[in-house]
Amino acid sequence: MKFNCTVFLVTIILLAACQNKKANPQPTPTPPTVVDITIAGLQPISNTVEVNGTVVANEFVELHAETAGKLTYLQVPEGSRIEKGTLIAKINDADLQAQLNKTNVLLSFAKKTEERNRKLLAINAINEADYETALNAVNSYKADAQYTQSLIDKTVLKAPFSGLMGLRQVSIGAYITPATVIATLQQVDKLKIDFNVPESYSRDIKKGKQVEVLLAGSNEMKKATIIAIEPQANISTRNLKVRAMLNDADGNPGGFAKVVIHANENNKGILIPTNALVANDKTNQAVLIKDGKAKFVDVKTGVRLANVVEITKGIAVGDSVVVSGVLFARPNSVVKVRKVI
Repeated sequence: MKFNCTVFLVTIILLAACQNKKANPQPTPTPPTVVDITIAGLQPISNTVEVNGTVVANEFVELHAETAGKLTYLQVPEGSRIEKGTLIAKINDADLQAQLNKTNVLLSFAKKTEERNRKLLAINAINEADYETALNAVNSYKADAQYTQSLIDKTVLKAPFSGLMGLRQVSIGAYITPATVIATLQQVDKLKIDFNVPESYSRDIKKGKQVEVLLAGSNEMKKATIIAIEPQANISTRNLKVRAMLNDADGNPGGFAKVVIHANENNKGILIPTNALVANDKTNQAVLIKDGKAKFVDVKTGVRLANVVEITKGIAVGDSVVVSGVLFARPNSVVKVRKVI
């Protein structure tokens, strides 16, 4: 009885093993990944950068008096053009004029004394010390007169250059100080454009390069020529400040301008679609086809455009780069090329 039970159990185990063997067939080979590729080659790189700018007058100044006092003359033709040297304002200088007149009287008397003593010295009627005292008096009064005249000159305000007057900020008869703004004067027959560009475009921003400018309220692009670049990059933004001269001046200083820069002109490089990159934590990778298998390589990128990116290292001209099916490819796995894009 015990022997029969043992034979029965062994028979059941053998039958179960046979059934499991039939239920687990041998795995079928994995089909190759179907991909689309592109052949790497040199292509022209043209990158258009748009930044915001500000219209700047060729010359701009806030008009201040050099001294404090009451305005006795004021001529500010608002919104009109004035020429260099035009008298704009004058401060009361009656006390300084009186001081100058007094000094001139004393100077005249000192000159006569010096002349008389010079004649007496020539015949040894006086000693040399008396003559030098008279001469020093003349020189002292001359210096006083020059000093008073300089103070009088500071009461007069003239246009430092030809330009367009702004709005008048004071009225005649007002007491003003050097901190008081009388008006502004701007030279608008020439206009500049100030704008900032990322430091990465420094090689494309050169003195003499032309950019395109679109002024507020205008639909026409105008040309501007870069005339200066600030050597110091902004520490906070790492941007470079650039100034360009507008070839056809027609705008308002302080107004908005859109600046279009054509970077990387006449340059060539290897461009691949952006979706061909495989990003990881440290580097970017691309998938190449070598001997019918997928090979992952580290790449360095350059300029990024709308749908493509420049590859500066990792891909050579003539390489087959996977552009479709990248996510399904595995290192050293067999791939099948469906088409070349």
